[in-house]
Formats: sequence, C-alpha cells, structure tokens
Amino acid sequence: MKHKFIISGGGTGGHIYPAVAIANELKIRFPEAEFLFVGAKDRMEMEKVPQAGYKIKGLWISGLQRSLSLQNLAFPLKLVSSLQKSQKILKDFKPDIAIGTGGYASAPLLRMAALRGVPCLIQEQNSHAGITNKWLSNKVEKICVAYEGMEKFFPQEKIRLTGNPVRQDLLEISSKKEEAMAFFNLKKEKKTLLVLGGSLGARRINELIEKSLPFFEKNNLQVIWQCGKFYEETYKNKATETVQVHAFLNRMDLAYAASDFIISRAGALSVSELCLVGKPVVFIPSPNVAEDHQTKNAMAISEKNAALLLKESDLDSNFENEFSGLISSEEKQKTFSENIKKLAKPNATKDIVEEIEKLLKDRN
Repeated sequence: MKHKFIISGGGTGGHIYPAVAIANELKIRFPEAEFLFVGAKDRMEMEKVPQAGYKIKGLWISGLQRSLSLQNLAFPLKLVSSLQKSQKILKDFKPDIAIGTGGYASAPLLRMAALRGVPCLIQEQNSHAGITNKWLSNKVEKICVAYEGMEKFFPQEKIRLTGNPVRQDLLEISSKKEEAMAFFNLKKEKKTLLVLGGSLGARRINELIEKSLPFFEKNNLQVIWQCGKFYEETYKNKATETVQVHAFLNRMDLAYAASDFIISRAGALSVSELCLVGKPVVFIPSPNVAEDHQTKNAMAISEKNAALLLKESDLDSNFENEFSGLISSEEKQKTFSENIKKLAKPNATKDIVEEIEKLLKDRN
C-alpha cells in the first residue's frame, strides 16, 4: 500500500529540520510513499524543503505580533485564507496522516486535517510548548516531546517522550578527534573552546567573545568562533594563530569533536545536539525569542547539574568568574559531561516515526 504523508512545520530551522528528518526516516521505511510539505509563504521552508528533495505548498499565514501592529489587522484574513487553502490541499492530496512540527503554517493545516478525520501527530521541540502546538493539542492523537514535565501543556495520555531529531553524524564524534584537530589545524597541547551563536550570529555572544579574547589567551585556550554571517565583516580581523573566526561551520561533527568546552545559544535542536555530544557547555540563551523558550530549554539542563547557564544580563559581571571555575575544575567538567549525556535521545527520529507507524496501523 502506498502511503501519503503531509508534513507542516517552519518559520525557523528549529521547526524545519525535524520535519525533514522525520520525512527522511519515513522514506527509508516506506520507499513508495508520497510526501507533501505545507509551509508559510515567504518563510525559509519554501527554500529549504525543496533543497531537501520534497514538494511544498505555501499558505498566506503569519503569527500574531506581540506588540500592537498593523500586521495583526490582516491576521483574521490570513487565517481564513489558510484554512480554506489547507482544506483544498487536503482534499486533493488525501493524506493517510498529518504531521506538524510547529510554526504558523502547521496550525491551519493540522486543524483542517483533524476535522477531516485524518490522524494527526505533532512534535514539540522546546521545554516550553509553542502557541501553535498548545492550540492543536486537543485535536491531535499523539504529541512527541523532547523534555519531561510537558503534561503542564498537553493532555498526558497523548504525550510520548522521544527527544528531538538530531544529525546522525554526531553519534560517532569521539572517534573523530584526530581528524578534527587536523581539519581545524589546532594545537594538541591547548584546550579548544567552540563558540556557537547560530547561522546568523548572536550579537551579545560575539561582543562577549571579543572582550574575552585576552582572558582566553591567558588561560591557554584556542578558539573556534562561529560568529554568524551578519557579523563576519565585524570580527574577521580578530583571527590570530589561536583564534579562528568563521561565518558558519560546514563540519559541525568535527567542530564538536575538536572542542573541550562549548559556549552556545539554547535553541531546542542545539540543546539536543549538545546532549549527544556530551562536552561541558555554557548556555547563553537568547532573551529575544517567543515565550523565552531558550532560557527554559537551558534551565532544563542546568537544573540537572549538566551545564552552566548564564543570562545575557549577567555576562559582564559573572562570565570570567564562572568560566574560570569550569576550565580549572576537571571534576566539574566530568560531572557536566556525564550528566548531559544522560539526557541525550539519540534515537529520537526513529522513535517519532514508530509512533507514526502505530497511528497508521490503528487507522487500518
């Protein structure tokens, strides 16, 4: 039997990557299956999904702005338009199952799918559920989550703790240390700090790293600094023999393998990857994301004594002191590594797809 899967998730890479990972795993299990993605027009999924080899249709939809905004006046119109277009897409495609990974477009699509009696599953990446998934939770059959304690957002009987899909090339990084040292041309006698601010970059982290370069030098650290494409021109002149400045890193597996310490934002997928990587981490969450997701993601790790959490507002007063405490204590490093690894869910994609398979069997 040829299955048909309709998948919606987007707005940011944090919603798109899990959607594509789930589709790829479904394709392995059902090579004859047909796939259709639904996204928001003008958002990055309209480019990223076709690059991954899948068809996508766009809805005229955007989120409500938190401040008073003229854009909000168009929201009811966009919602009605998207519900109608979702209805037509579902009628034409006739999916066996609908899968949502968050983002604006998944709200109208999964709402209409549920109304048509199509079995629905959603995946929530964050430790604090997004608005779309909270709104859909009563309409869907199953909710795959990455963190414990999600019953405060969702009906408990629907929740499955699976974790977030992560890059499979991260499972073997311990065997890549030598290759990584050669790839980045690093010195074996120095410890390596990896700094990650996301593909676009993180202004506050970049400012911190620039200010802290003499401190890193004093502590005999070499630095792989991923500053983001917005900031490459500003910081590329800071590169030295022991400081590498990259707009982005194409070989994340080798960057992780080379590192002894990591400073990172706390987006849901980054956190899931870092659990798998198992290195000592300092999380500096972005305070500018919806519902302060990143702080909550980082707290879920730091509360288990598995990472350091530093708020942007505390960096000037606390960073050097806290980071010194980490790099000077092998015991602390070992504790963080062991504890963060316990939180890893390396089989997340397969576990999510197994839940989808069960829904298909229940339907037949």
